[in-house]
Amino acid sequence: MIAATLAAPASGPGRRSSWLLAWLVVLAVTIGFSHLPRGTLDGLWEEVPRGMQIPVARWISAATAWLVDDARIGPVAFRDVTRGLAALLEAPLRAASSLLATGLMRGEGSAAVRLLPPLPWLGVVGAGALLGLHAGGARLAALMAACLGYLAVFGQWQSAMTTLASIAIAVPLGVAGGLLLGIAAYRSRRFEAALSPVLDAMQTAPVFAYLLPILVLFGFGPAAALIATVIYAMPPMVRVTQLALRGVSPEIVEYGRMAGATPRQLVWRVMVPSARAPLMVGVNQVIMLSLNMVIIASMIGAGGLGYDVLTSLRRLDIGGGLEAGVAIVVLAVALDRLSQAYAARAGHGLPRSRLPLAALAAAVAAWGLAFLVPAVAVYPEGWQVSTSDFWAGAIEWLNVNYFDTFEAIKTAVLTNLLLPVRRVLVAVPWWWGTFVIALAMWRIGGSRRAGIAAGFALFVAFTGYWAPAMVSIYLVGVSVLIAAAIGVPVGIASGLSPRVWAWVQPAIDTLQTLPSFVYLIPVVMLFRVGEFTALIAIVLYAVAPAIRYTALGVREVDPALIEAATAMGTTPAQRVLRVRLPLAAPEVLLGLSQTVLLAVSMLVITALVGTRDLGQEVYIALTKADVGRGLVAGACIAMLAMLADRMLTQGAARLRRRLGLAP
Repeated sequence: MIAATLAAPASGPGRRSSWLLAWLVVLAVTIGFSHLPRGTLDGLWEEVPRGMQIPVARWISAATAWLVDDARIGPVAFRDVTRGLAALLEAPLRAASSLLATGLMRGEGSAAVRLLPPLPWLGVVGAGALLGLHAGGARLAALMAACLGYLAVFGQWQSAMTTLASIAIAVPLGVAGGLLLGIAAYRSRRFEAALSPVLDAMQTAPVFAYLLPILVLFGFGPAAALIATVIYAMPPMVRVTQLALRGVSPEIVEYGRMAGATPRQLVWRVMVPSARAPLMVGVNQVIMLSLNMVIIASMIGAGGLGYDVLTSLRRLDIGGGLEAGVAIVVLAVALDRLSQAYAARAGHGLPRSRLPLAALAAAVAAWGLAFLVPAVAVYPEGWQVSTSDFWAGAIEWLNVNYFDTFEAIKTAVLTNLLLPVRRVLVAVPWWWGTFVIALAMWRIGGSRRAGIAAGFALFVAFTGYWAPAMVSIYLVGVSVLIAAAIGVPVGIASGLSPRVWAWVQPAIDTLQTLPSFVYLIPVVMLFRVGEFTALIAIVLYAVAPAIRYTALGVREVDPALIEAATAMGTTPAQRVLRVRLPLAAPEVLLGLSQTVLLAVSMLVITALVGTRDLGQEVYIALTKADVGRGLVAGACIAMLAMLADRMLTQGAARLRRRLGLAP
């Protein structure tokens, strides 16, 4: 509805007034459902009757059971094929883990014998610093050394190297797969049209929804975690590849054709090298999303820092969880800055240098020295530092001194905001909700998109998930409104003041790289379990795009327009509210679209603290090994996310046209 109002065409005031009146009527009817006596809508199908629901979940579960038990590819069982693929993927994982974390081992379990130690911590720190020097100079070298040294000093080295070993295999697979799919989509419009909804589903469906089928097909272990990570991290690389290839100069393409290049040579020897810089941005996104998966991947055998965070969450160990979570952030910052530096230089061509070889030589030299000096091999335990007791004490102090204050805040928000909104949305019958969704999409994007939106809503209703879907919409909707109320003002201030942005940028970078599970630990210990706790966790995780996009939009308003407004005698507040903010509104809407997607992605995680929505349906399906239930609930979440995303992006596009910012 917000997007529809913002995207209304610039017609006469009478038509605008009629649409405003129509939306007020829709709102009044929607609120009216919650005031009807219980049972009034029983004969009007508040939910689709059970006998009319489509048993999609049961069909999927039966198909999965057939795949595992009976399906064959020639003489070979399908399950043997998937387990063979898992074994094939485990080989490079084991090699990377041996190099960085465990050393070369012979045997299994307690009978294993170490033949060679892993690379020593000092060698990895030195190699990272030399790579930073090659990519970005002395400052990046110091940052790399500081980040990797932090992992050793705070006792996170072993787990961090296990995580880094998984990333070292997942990222090349995600990049290679994304590059190939992106090239195929660039060369074939039909393939692109078929691939686009698949990518949307991969980016919006919760990871928990497809963890179970991956476990069933590939078994518990690092290989299953690797496959889940690649599925989650690959879509941005596909989209970036398509954009990068379309952005190659037509003159370069024509020169390649004149030189006699075949279509394959034209792509691989002309276009891909010319698009190195934007392709490196895709590589950076694959790295960051792979790190975002480390905790969820640890649930199915990945280990590493994610497993440490998950264990701390189960024990409510605030100190241990934060230390492991910050270690993930530090590792993410190091890899992010290194990949960004290489991306920035890719367009200009990296100068020839012996520094990468020097980094390899430093690691090997430190490995040889480690046989003589034990402190080089393993950072001494006596030198390690821990902040675990400090964080645990801080939470205990807050609980002892401010428990009544926290409870009062929680009760006020629940009573005055969450429960009234929940009561309204849960009472909405499926047919009225479908009508409102289709009407909003028709107003924004036309009849074709309205039909797709109605189809999504009907799928949710006829699979039996309308009630939990309404709870999800309520929780995400309130969270996004609060995130917008925080993010838009902070973004405006950040866009206007470089000093404010210098403080805000590292804060939102931390919020985006800190694993979402980490937010739950202190929030649960301060506010206990429930929907208020879920609300705080979602807002913390989702507020960053609202700030970032608003700041970008405010910052990039044409200076000539600001000078003209100043010459007309406007005050600074008027220039912000009447010039900058309206012109930045498309970027603000796009930021809210990303905020919605991040909020939806938190639904399954917040199910751990007692929410009763689609996220809990996915989580229950995972615990009960019900593949169909998990996939259908996950598909419902993906459809709600895509609906909100399409409404906001279409609203942003129409607003750009109204403002003359796009043809």
